[in-house]
Amino acid sequence: MSTEGTILIADDEPHIRRILQFLLEQEGFEVLAAENGEAALSILNTTTPDLILLDVMMPEVDGFTVLSTIRRRAETSRIPVIMLTANDENSQKVRGLRGGANDYITKPFNQEELLLRMGNMLAAARAQREANPLTGLPGNPAIARECQRRIDAGEAFACLYVDIDRFKSYNDYYGYTRGDTAIIHLARTLSECSRRHGTDRDFIGHVGGDDFMVVTGAERAEVLAVKITECFEAGLEDLHDPEDFENGYLPVATRRGDFEHVALISVTVAMVNDTLRRFEHVGELSDTLAELKRYGKSKPRSVVVKERRRSGATPELLSTVTASNDTEK
Repeated sequence: MSTEGTILIADDEPHIRRILQFLLEQEGFEVLAAENGEAALSILNTTTPDLILLDVMMPEVDGFTVLSTIRRRAETSRIPVIMLTANDENSQKVRGLRGGANDYITKPFNQEELLLRMGNMLAAARAQREANPLTGLPGNPAIARECQRRIDAGEAFACLYVDIDRFKSYNDYYGYTRGDTAIIHLARTLSECSRRHGTDRDFIGHVGGDDFMVVTGAERAEVLAVKITECFEAGLEDLHDPEDFENGYLPVATRRGDFEHVALISVTVAMVNDTLRRFEHVGELSDTLAELKRYGKSKPRSVVVKERRRSGATPELLSTVTASNDTEK
């Protein structure tokens, strides 16, 4: 099975199909070929390709009709489509683009240009599929790829696993809309702190819910981690009702019908600074981060937790942060 993706070619000209199939298979793609629009729709009934090369002028069921069906079906509506046409008239291009085509290539096509357009479109589509819908940040697959890429390259890098403490109580107490606001605040905190205190190669991903990952340079990791906690706590007053913020707790109802005082939300940053290049797989890194995070979440305030020894996951509190409006120390 190809690792580059699956491409559906729909063209009634046999030599075009053969040229495209040979070209794409040489580039590592799996290719499905359809000799007309009806055959293309039949393939789409059972298969969801990563991209479709769709000829405009085909007998009986033309490319515009196929495109309309693709965009109407929920399971195919987001597949990128490049229209192929021998007609360079703007009217046809506009019709296709209005119908949902992502791009146009005019026959005879330049092979290098076609591959570049396809590559850009596939990368954009993958990023869109993997992005978290709330924050727009890359999700788990992209996070794993980035960490594994740096491991394989033998880089000295650091990972910061960041999540909100007592988020469930906060979300239950204020409602999911306020919960989303807190998550967005953390996402913006990470982006702003990375820009000011990280490196130009930092990667920020959204694991899910209130959990995030920052991949940064080993030399800036500790500074960045501390700044994240400071900046997050500087926004706590805006995230809580005035009375709750003044009290320093949320009066959360229990199953017994009474109330318990739950501390305001804070943030835990679990940090692994992989200067020893000891990990071989992202799974090992994740296990270490999870252990550090569990230790940090037992603390009542925002904390940064790192490994105490040069190897192993014995935790150490690097920093415990008290609420402050000074994020530029």
